Amino acid sequence: MGDTYRVGRSRTGLGLFATRLIEKGEFIVEYDGPRLTNDEVEERRNTRYLFTVNSRWTVDGSPRWNLARYINHCCRPNAEAVITRGRIRIKARKRIRPGDEIAYHYGKSYFDAFIAPKGCKCPKCEPGAAG
Repeated sequence: MGDTYRVGRSRTGLGLFATRLIEKGEFIVEYDGPRLTNDEVEERRNTRYLFTVNSRWTVDGSPRWNLARYINHCCRPNAEAVITRGRIRIKARKRIRPGDEIAYHYGKSYFDAFIAPKGCKCPKCEPGAAG
């Protein structure tokens, strides 16, 4: 799948960008990493890359080999996370053109904890920014 996207500079740091046309509904990448129990999550200090799968499991997406960790938040996203059978799969919500940054909405609790205090920098919230 390396021919589908690349990691590159984004307005908010690093981001994941399409390198070819990705059609609506197409699988892009899996958000992957070690599985943690709720008790293990409570012991963590850095919760930035934690993705809740269900009431028992959370994925620690912090390893750099998890390329989905580079997908940034957007209030008007072109991708979405779909959880099936304990796996987090990122799929296109609409057609994504080569060069477009791939982004999905991180969810209300993450947004409130990490993004809102600093202000959202996605294209919807910062209309003057390119993207």
